[in-house]
Amino acid sequence: MNFMSILAQAETTVIEDVQVVPLDAIWSQITALTWLQAVIAVSFGIVYLLYGWRIFRILVVICFGLIGMYLGIKLGSKTGSEVWGGVIGLAIFAGISAPLMKWCVSILGAAAGGLVTGGLWYAFNLPQVYLWAGAAVGVVAGGMMSFIVLKASVMLFTSLGGSLITVVGMLQLLNLYYKTAPEVPTWVQNYVYNYNWFLPVVLIVPTMIGMIAQNRFIKHSHKWEF
Repeated sequence: MNFMSILAQAETTVIEDVQVVPLDAIWSQITALTWLQAVIAVSFGIVYLLYGWRIFRILVVICFGLIGMYLGIKLGSKTGSEVWGGVIGLAIFAGISAPLMKWCVSILGAAAGGLVTGGLWYAFNLPQVYLWAGAAVGVVAGGMMSFIVLKASVMLFTSLGGSLITVVGMLQLLNLYYKTAPEVPTWVQNYVYNYNWFLPVVLIVPTMIGMIAQNRFIKHSHKWEF
């Protein structure tokens, strides 16, 4: 086989893409909210988005507690006690997050960076089989930023967390408002499933707004220290 035939074969090879982003799971989480839960989510999400820097220590403990609870439930399902597994996992992760606050902030900042760059990868309709590569760039950048300017990491993960909660509640409110029949998809559902740029845009834009707002608030709060 000569060089030209190898080149021709390479040109005809198409990367087989698969759906990596769990759209069904995301949509089910959105539509699981009642209108009251959606309103509460939007209200709490806006506070989280703009003023998360004031309560970030509590938010870090809550985030790691939820991670520990999830892992504990998974482990407990194999040992026969999901409830105790979740309780023990929550207590352990929440307990270690307080004395290791800076490291936990760095981990959350890295995870937030990975979610942002992974979302951009998805928004530009790049092959989802390599979505991990786009996310890895954000993980590295977010982790490095945490060690250089820790306040920036705090603003990133709190803004992203607030944006996520706000967007989920807002999308469900819009979905309920425009829903005319159970079997008829709304424009919200149509955009979630058929436009790759939609979810990243509605998540990243409020995140950027939150970071800018938090940066201004922190500058005027001279008593704020890590």
